[in-house]
Amino acid sequence: MTTVIPIRPAGDVKITPENKCSFCKGSTCCTYLTQQIDAPRSMEDFDLLIWQISHVNTQLYKDSEGWFLLVNNTCRHLQPDGRCGIYENRPQVCRDHKNDDCEFDGPAGEGDFELYFPDYEALLKYCRKRFKNWDRRFKPAAVNAAKKA
Repeated sequence: MTTVIPIRPAGDVKITPENKCSFCKGSTCCTYLTQQIDAPRSMEDFDLLIWQISHVNTQLYKDSEGWFLLVNNTCRHLQPDGRCGIYENRPQVCRDHKNDDCEFDGPAGEGDFELYFPDYEALLKYCRKRFKNWDRRFKPAAVNAAKKA
């Protein structure tokens, strides 16, 4: 069971994009990375995703912007107080990060994704439904032909 801890400041403090990060207690945006990937179409594409999602803390989702791998792994430069240890030399992707819609506003929920695969089992179930011959993808064509005869 997940416990949601309120992170809103007390009182009448106005939260703006300029000050929002200073109220964030977990630096959640620095505890994972997402990588947009080409939309998988073939069985081979999904087989590669099965391998990727087999790795610990790796998930997969599709939203209105496309397909993404989500890797829950904290940045090595995140300091215990939530600040960046290499702020002046941080990568461009960190500099470009916008907090308009971030975890401070609320955690992502199931309704935010068109498809969401938290683990290997969920993606495997989807692949078996999408590709009727999923479990036979490694068998040689000769064996499959002999079975049909």
